[in-house]
Amino acid sequence: MALHKTEYKGLLGWVDERMPTLMSEYKKHLSEYYAPKNFNFWYIFGGLAITVLALQIVTGIFLTMHYKPDARYAFESVEYIMRDVPGGWFIRYLHSTGASFFFIVVYLHMFRALMYGSYRKPRELIWIFGCLIFLALMAEAFFGYLLPWGQMSFWGAQVIVNLFAAIPLVGPDLAVFIRGDYVVSDATLNRFFALHVIAIPLVLIGLVVAHILALHDVGSNNPDGIEIKDKKDANGRPLDGIPFHPYYTVHDIFWLGIFLIAFMSVVFFAPEMGGYFLEWTNFNPADPLQTPPHIAPVWYFTPFYSILRATTAPFMWVLGLGVLAYGVLLFLTWRDSILRFVAMGAAVALALVMIPASPVALDPKFWGVVLMGASVTIFFGLPWLDMSPARSMRYRPGWHFWLLMAFVVVFLVLGYFGTQPPSPVNELTSQVGTILYFAFFLLMPWWSRMGEFKPVPDRVTFVAH
Repeated sequence: MALHKTEYKGLLGWVDERMPTLMSEYKKHLSEYYAPKNFNFWYIFGGLAITVLALQIVTGIFLTMHYKPDARYAFESVEYIMRDVPGGWFIRYLHSTGASFFFIVVYLHMFRALMYGSYRKPRELIWIFGCLIFLALMAEAFFGYLLPWGQMSFWGAQVIVNLFAAIPLVGPDLAVFIRGDYVVSDATLNRFFALHVIAIPLVLIGLVVAHILALHDVGSNNPDGIEIKDKKDANGRPLDGIPFHPYYTVHDIFWLGIFLIAFMSVVFFAPEMGGYFLEWTNFNPADPLQTPPHIAPVWYFTPFYSILRATTAPFMWVLGLGVLAYGVLLFLTWRDSILRFVAMGAAVALALVMIPASPVALDPKFWGVVLMGASVTIFFGLPWLDMSPARSMRYRPGWHFWLLMAFVVVFLVLGYFGTQPPSPVNELTSQVGTILYFAFFLLMPWWSRMGEFKPVPDRVTFVAH
């Protein structure tokens, strides 16, 4: 059989003759992948997310060499890693700090997508893969949180798993299945360890690959929201595109250096970050007989946890009436007569099972779980909720950007109050934040079309620097 003819020499030529797919994929995804020439600072976070994922996998491998997934020895094995294993404290802090930085990078990556409309057609599938990565990352962080077998790890897992018991009919059996026992125990620790170390990382890696392949098939978005593939030269290359390598690889390596400076500063000088990255309570071994005075998840879960805690019986009246009002809005604005009545009927039926006075009302605890789940999964609907004629905030009315910033503030406020002990002020603030959080998404089909839009240019705007 004849070898593949190669244009390369030396070792690279020898490899290319025997594995031509390697160089063809290199060209497709790096040297001949044309990215918009007007990328800015906000486009570094995708590459940083891949870097942090690799860091988490490598440090996790080293940690598993000394960690014991046994309820009797788990906490002591973590202490052994911290105190006796050479460099163990450094590996452990890289992993724990990396978890928080992973979410920081992902949240900023998602914010950029919201700002520039990167979820809009034809990139819906890229966005869906990204949201699935976010869900898998949350699962990975939750399963890993129990492994130190500290006091907050134990009781946090107890509270979160018990939420599934609120699901009608199957809830109690589902909670037992997740725990592997009637309480959080050694069986829970073992299955969480298996999921954290093997199952979820495989899913994450597969989703990341799918995310990148989908991205490189349709091309990257840019701050102007313009399709660079629409304007090509005689050779079929985008006029407003430049090869990803070496231009953006060098650009990203520079910002990676800045990121690592900030990351290592936290690792060496503030790995607990005032109790937000590693809670003080978690430095005590798990005690099933003593409940901590205040149980709260890690900071990156607290916005959604705050929505869960905000869902009380009195608040269900507000939510039920809000569902009815939303049904009326759909009825008045939708043109299809059948869909109008279906939407109104669904709103009435949903309100009946939400309002406490109704004989068929469900437990507010169940609705708290539903709202917490909906607060995450609602991101999947963004490509179809956003009806704006312009992708990027650059060409939308100015108040659209400030509305997005208001949503960010609400998200941060919910996150802060999710870390605080329950109180009347905390509850009321979380309830207002919950209404504003969902209003941003559910009213998007209307507000995204309102206002005076700026004309979108034919070519990307770019100023050399």
